[in-house]
Amino acid sequence: MPLRLDPPFRDRLSEGPLIGMWVTSGSPVVAEICAGSGLDWLLIDTEHTPTGLETVQSLLQTIAAYPSTPMVRAPSGDAVALKQLLDLGAQNLLVPMVDSADEAEAVVRAVRYPPRGVRGVGSALSRSARWNRVEGYLPNAEEFTSLFVQIESTAGVAAATEIAAVDGVDGVFVGPSDLAASMGLLGQQTHPDVTAAVLSTFEAVRAQGKPVGVNAFDPAQAQRYLDAGASFVLVGADVTLLAQGSEALARRHPG
Repeated sequence: MPLRLDPPFRDRLSEGPLIGMWVTSGSPVVAEICAGSGLDWLLIDTEHTPTGLETVQSLLQTIAAYPSTPMVRAPSGDAVALKQLLDLGAQNLLVPMVDSADEAEAVVRAVRYPPRGVRGVGSALSRSARWNRVEGYLPNAEEFTSLFVQIESTAGVAAATEIAAVDGVDGVFVGPSDLAASMGLLGQQTHPDVTAAVLSTFEAVRAQGKPVGVNAFDPAQAQRYLDAGASFVLVGADVTLLAQGSEALARRHPG
């Protein structure tokens, strides 16, 4: 009997705002704990972590047993990197540092098979099509995958309308940390000027009929973005929770 793949992340956005967290530790045990928490989605990061391809595949296999939908952030928009993540079974990709419509269009081509794109064909060798056990994977690959791009610079904010309008971009995720840095406000993600830039990006993306998400660890800021129409939000990270929890223990029980 042919195997089926889970619906892509974009299909879940109709459920309402989706709340998620980062998985950056690379630990399958930690990923499983997070996947069973009741959160809507988890973001596996390969941009700012040492997480490699084998680990990403292991994390995807672990999370697959739970309702949380996994997304993988690529290290860059490099076509080879995106192909590898797709082949190992990532159905939902987030590409960082997209500053223009041209860059967004290149990313779209990288995740699509010819003639609409340049993705190499290796479905018989990889987990993406469950080693050719998913019926119709090649002609219908776009139905099984979703692509989100990240705006996190002043250039990206200025081009938000054009980026969101690109066919094949399923949504935009705003990164306030790098955006703040690009504005000369390093480490000030909740600065009024940064918040204003995030909200202006929301307006531009939503005007194109695309969903928009954001990273917001501060609860009040997260709620502000949800009230402004964010469809998916990351509100924490595995390593941050562990760091803060262990620090709280140390304060509670000083040596």
